[in-house]
Amino acid sequence: MTTKLLILGGTTEASALAQAVARAGFDAVFSYAGRVAKPKEQPLPTRVGGFGGVDGLATYLRDNSITHVIDATHPFAAQMSWNAYHACAQEGVALIALTRPAWQAQAGDDWHHVADIEGAVAALDGAEKRVLLALGKLNLPAFATQPQHHYILRLVDQPETPPAVPHHTVIVARGPFDVPGDRALMEQHGVEVVVCKNAGGIGAEAKLHAARVLNIPVIMIDRPELPPRPAVAASEEVLAWVNN
Repeated sequence: MTTKLLILGGTTEASALAQAVARAGFDAVFSYAGRVAKPKEQPLPTRVGGFGGVDGLATYLRDNSITHVIDATHPFAAQMSWNAYHACAQEGVALIALTRPAWQAQAGDDWHHVADIEGAVAALDGAEKRVLLALGKLNLPAFATQPQHHYILRLVDQPETPPAVPHHTVIVARGPFDVPGDRALMEQHGVEVVVCKNAGGIGAEAKLHAARVLNIPVIMIDRPELPPRPAVAASEEVLAWVNN
């Protein structure tokens, strides 16, 4: 059977994998969820949008003769990861995850762990603060129940409609970010607390270093439960898995 890969992407690691896969000459398709207006161009044929749940993805795998799926989605894209797990099991397609190691608190960090977005919202109960929300646009509406804060929103795209939070500043920027830049951002906007997901990786880690230096507390949303599947942390390991 001819090898054909489907990369479920959207992360920095997925883009690096696409480069490695293209150089290796594999037949592959790169899939974006479609949540960013102008996704990064890839050196592979690209599709954008959902598959229609487990059954839709299973049909896509079958119709396109996919032999290997690499789940290189964001660690918080749990629904997509579970859909891939079930669809691959249904169709007998090999599955591996390209995952970022989770961030670990270091000396000087002031992290407050919560299980989910609802926990992060609840943790902001209290007096008015200036809050850096580094979460992406999909999670913003939940914070409307804590309207007393001024939210600094760092987003990949300019929002098409006003954010649900009444007091906010929008900063349109695409990572990777660096520590001097994130420190300057926090100082300029008087950030008093950071809310983020434990995405891992280096592209968005700078805010944690900046928060540590500035003694700013971080509300850290822990990762959701993901399906049991082989997982590696480097493109080279994915290629070795495909070749074997």
